[in-house]
Amino acid sequence: MIDMFSEYKLKGLELKNRIVMPPMCQYSVTQKDGIANDWHHTHYVSRAIGGTGLIIIEMTDVEPDGRITDYDLGLWSDEQIAPLARIVEDAHKYGAKVGVQIAHAGRKAEDAEVPVAPSPIAFDDQSKTPRELSTEEVKGMVEKFRLAVRRAVQAGVDVIELHGAHGYLIHQFHSPLTNRRSDEYGQDLTKFGVEIIRAVKSEMPEDMPLIMRISAKEYVKGGYGIKESLEFSKAYKEAGVDMFHVSSGGEGPIGADGRPGTHTAYQVPLAREIKQGLNVPVIAVGRLDEPALANSVIGNEDADLVAVGRGMLKNPYWPLTAAESLRKQTDVPRQYAGGFRLG
Repeated sequence: MIDMFSEYKLKGLELKNRIVMPPMCQYSVTQKDGIANDWHHTHYVSRAIGGTGLIIIEMTDVEPDGRITDYDLGLWSDEQIAPLARIVEDAHKYGAKVGVQIAHAGRKAEDAEVPVAPSPIAFDDQSKTPRELSTEEVKGMVEKFRLAVRRAVQAGVDVIELHGAHGYLIHQFHSPLTNRRSDEYGQDLTKFGVEIIRAVKSEMPEDMPLIMRISAKEYVKGGYGIKESLEFSKAYKEAGVDMFHVSSGGEGPIGADGRPGTHTAYQVPLAREIKQGLNVPVIAVGRLDEPALANSVIGNEDADLVAVGRGMLKNPYWPLTAAESLRKQTDVPRQYAGGFRLG
């Protein structure tokens, strides 16, 4: 019987447990140069010491104006590789595997003088109206994703995640709410995402998995639901996605037609539907901080991996304390062994 502390393998990725630290922006690049600094190193390596199986480094952007804010990480320059590689190397010392989420904020780039998007539609009344990308610029954006993934691979990451959720650029292209284009990228809403997937796969080792984070449901009037997300996810799977990280929302201000859940595990049914509907491995996320609950998601085979966000912000050693509360065996750094009673 599998549980949260069972090993997991996907292609060449081998995890010591099924616990994921999901990408969570730190807004801590004080020099505004996209380069990881001591905060990022301490933040991520401490979660490796704390027993996390897979750490996914926060949203890391393909160009300066692709950042949510100027304090975000980037991989548009070779000088950004070495500091990221140091995080990966040191996290590996404690048994964690490391991924990075590659992204572009599109119309949600708050500090860009003029954000870009599939169509010139602002996020809300307080947001800047984005400039519509030309067809050639869209093709150029695909190339920027490819080069960012090339740098991530050079930094030694174990897995790549593409951010296709939460109203950022890939999501903006596959949502009818934000893509009103008349060119080829409007006629086929998955074309941009598919081209990115194929481009980045060309830079990845054959045995390295590609994860895509998706919003499986939108929470505004006229937004898509699980039926539509199954359709676009199928196209992405066929293009080369190996695993989906299933979230929801983020496409706009929440309307009367829907509101994200506030109860525990509210997104797990979405992950289960993607997993079963496409016969593909998934990561479940969303208020899974309670160890018994997170463990049940794995035991009930609703998902293959569980991502714990807020819980790990509060406690870098969440996996170790979860093992203790569930009476499960897991590796504890010898320096901390006296603090835990496992098994």
